[in-house]
Amino acid sequence: MKKIALVFVLLAVSSSVFSAPAELRLGIDPTFPPFESKDAQGNLVGFDVDLGKSICEKINRKCVFVENTFDGLIPALKAKKFDAILSSLSINEERKKSIDFSSALFTTPVYLITHRQSGLSASADTLKGKRVGVQQGSVFETYANKYWRDNGVNVVPYASSDQVYADLALGRLDATLDDAASATVAFLDKLQGAGFELNGREVFDKDLFGKGTGLGLRKGDDKLRESIDQAIAEIKTDGTFSRLNKQYFTFDVSPRS
Repeated sequence: MKKIALVFVLLAVSSSVFSAPAELRLGIDPTFPPFESKDAQGNLVGFDVDLGKSICEKINRKCVFVENTFDGLIPALKAKKFDAILSSLSINEERKKSIDFSSALFTTPVYLITHRQSGLSASADTLKGKRVGVQQGSVFETYANKYWRDNGVNVVPYASSDQVYADLALGRLDATLDDAASATVAFLDKLQGAGFELNGREVFDKDLFGKGTGLGLRKGDDKLRESIDQAIAEIKTDGTFSRLNKQYFTFDVSPRS
């Protein structure tokens, strides 16, 4: 009788194990509000975080967020420290040489951030001899290096955007290039950002910013990419994306056509 009972216990345990959803490990750099950051209790929060949870729900996976510095996300993905990158990763041709991407999740405008009445603009002519801080490994650093560095602009990379804003507020930098939504939440709406602004017009480069952001995946992970693409399509048709868009932003962040 005891043996029969033990068999039933083992069957119940094995059934619960096999019915539990598999994990989807998502690499993330939580220093980029309102997309990914930590609240006062140390919990991960943000637009990307909520999108990730929605995607996991659609494909019946358990979301596990793995923290990593932004410039180390792609090497860590290749080293299989996680299954995909979900950290406002812009889709561009240079990155596509080494990783694959999901379909586009969202896109937001990019601006130069300066002190008001600085007399600067997002051009090499006015920025020549100035110090422009950028997050290391970001498309903002790529843009600054592409258009400004060889024209006399001192492009200064930082490990995180909050370090950039700390030095900008202290006058150690003259400007930074960043996502407008993140810049507003992380800096302009705070006391340290008083007197600073989104300078002039949107900065745009079709190759760097035009394709929006997506999840980065290892090359060859086609089944995972296809399931994630299907989940993205579903959250955009069932109202989930629209609800989160309105929760975090006052403008539409749908990818540009």
